[in-house]
Amino acid sequence: MTDLSLVALIGALVVLIVVSAFFSGSETGLMALNRYRLRHLARVHPGARRARRLLEQPDRVIGLIVLGNNFVNILASSLATWAALELFGEAGIALATVALTVIIVIFAEVAPKTAAALHPERLAFPAARVLAPLLRVAYPLVRVVNWLSNGLLRLLRMRLTERGEERLSTEELRTVVSEAGLRMSDRYRSMLVGLLDLQKVTVDHVMVPQNEIAGLDLDDGERSLMETILTSSRNRLPIYRGDVNAVEGVVPIRRMIGPIGRGEFSVEALRAAAREPYFTPLGTPLDVQLRAFQSRQERMALVVDEYGDVQGLVTPADIVEEVVGEFATGAAAMTADVHPQADGTFLVDGGTSVRDLDRAIGSSLSGDGPLAPRTLNGLILEHLESIPEPGTSVLISGYPIEIMQTTEHAVKTARVDPRQRPPAVPRE
Repeated sequence: MTDLSLVALIGALVVLIVVSAFFSGSETGLMALNRYRLRHLARVHPGARRARRLLEQPDRVIGLIVLGNNFVNILASSLATWAALELFGEAGIALATVALTVIIVIFAEVAPKTAAALHPERLAFPAARVLAPLLRVAYPLVRVVNWLSNGLLRLLRMRLTERGEERLSTEELRTVVSEAGLRMSDRYRSMLVGLLDLQKVTVDHVMVPQNEIAGLDLDDGERSLMETILTSSRNRLPIYRGDVNAVEGVVPIRRMIGPIGRGEFSVEALRAAAREPYFTPLGTPLDVQLRAFQSRQERMALVVDEYGDVQGLVTPADIVEEVVGEFATGAAAMTADVHPQADGTFLVDGGTSVRDLDRAIGSSLSGDGPLAPRTLNGLILEHLESIPEPGTSVLISGYPIEIMQTTEHAVKTARVDPRQRPPAVPRE
């Protein structure tokens, strides 16, 4: 063998190994592409469009890559064996086999596949420019190979029906949003997670409880009714006689401002301006309730239990706040019932919503299910099954809670320590 032919042979082997690395990296890069990001990039990036077209029929592109990779590897092996025989005789066959195996594994398999797995877009998009015309040229051979391989899979009773575009479940989408990292601000990420949570959060979590409902008792005098209307922060108030369970209607406050200003206010005018009350059952998911508000053109719903007793009041604004947070900023955003202390603990009013507390201090005390306690007082009483004495401490969901003040019927104030967070439980 002359020096010139030896150089040509080595050059051919180098080219074949580079081509093998191209096919190996292309396969890993295309398979590692994020399908949802690819769908987005395909709108503006030509390489992404080509890659997406190739992946619409993955059996064909895989067939092409496997054919090309095996062809160049076998050709390289044949050339190396021939060269070894010429140079070293039969002893060179073993030497060529070992050397070529090491070279192919390192330079044509592991290195390009690792690079493609780490940077799939950087390798897959340029590769698609080469693979697309190659697939058109080699399509008849690829078609035969796919027909034979699919026939084998059918013999093994494997389904070959084409899969539709993948869909993310709510939990999977929540994971994607939660792990967005620096690609999305904390505020936007929190809002998106709040939207996804609308399906599992019910009106019980966000409603104004029955004992806090501000309404118009028709048994009160007209002056008291007018003062309530003029000082109310809500746009609508329920009217009732004696008890909110005897609700007679809901009055838009703006419809009473005129009569009050003209001195024409009366209980009869109040009743005439009232609309039929809208009731919704306990346990209604927030997404269902929001659609109901939209379809019924309602702005307030009274939440009732299975016996028809009013348990609370909910408005679209309460549901929106569940997504975007309280309509306040800075220190005001932390509910007035949660007071941070210098030692890192929080003094919390017993009537504070557990979900509001979780958002305010970053804890995870709220439970799932319609019977889960809604307030910190209810959470403590459920665990202790009695009214505790001041100074009592309890560990709930891994968080130490110390009772500071109580009344005859409830916990008035408690100290919550979010610094001792429970360890995360890995998901299977």
